[in-house]
Amino acid sequence: MKITWRRVLLGVAVAGVIGQVSAFSFGGEDAVLIPPPTLDEVTQAHSETAVFAGGCFWGVQGVFQHVKGVQKAVSGYAGGAANTAEYERVSEGDTGHAESVQVTFDPTQVSYGSLLQIYFSVAHNPTELNRQGPDSGTQYRSALFPVNADQLKVAQAYIAQLDAAHAYSKPIVTKLESFNGFYPAEDYHQDFLTEHPSYPYIVINDMPKVANLKQMFAQRYQEKPMLVKDGS
Repeated sequence: MKITWRRVLLGVAVAGVIGQVSAFSFGGEDAVLIPPPTLDEVTQAHSETAVFAGGCFWGVQGVFQHVKGVQKAVSGYAGGAANTAEYERVSEGDTGHAESVQVTFDPTQVSYGSLLQIYFSVAHNPTELNRQGPDSGTQYRSALFPVNADQLKVAQAYIAQLDAAHAYSKPIVTKLESFNGFYPAEDYHQDFLTEHPSYPYIVINDMPKVANLKQMFAQRYQEKPMLVKDGS
């Protein structure tokens, strides 16, 4: 299995610490209770896509796969060119790509604004610049890639709302970037959290995110994840 050296070292260092991890604990970023956006999309469409970047895509994908109304969440790359959208190349940190997740969802069940609330609250820490947890580099930046004008407007308004409310102890550093395409990651990255729940990196950094989703957004949580590989 291919993983970056940072994840290899983390796995070696804590190989003996695999176990149950509860919400708000042990290595994973603390979740933050934030209000929903006051401005949200209004649409009658039953399928829409959105692209989120918030550090390692394993955890971000794992969170969104457990959200009701999400039809698919695919790990991949956004922000760079097609010819550099490959894991080993992106890991060098100079491609312009960010590890990202493309979420296909039903806006009549879960709005873009609601996905943003989950993204900013439990999926990652939006105050960390060019890093998340143990991973550092621009490929791990906090970024949104709005696919249309409505998403851009909602994202801009929500960031301004959260900043004005001082929702975090530090400023939000999430970038709003032009959407120039999404490139799915290699097959072994898809559904990584579900397939490797006891892998030390997942235990420490990502399982707490799913636990926080279940605890803080119980009405939006679904136990069975929408996996890429089984088409569920």
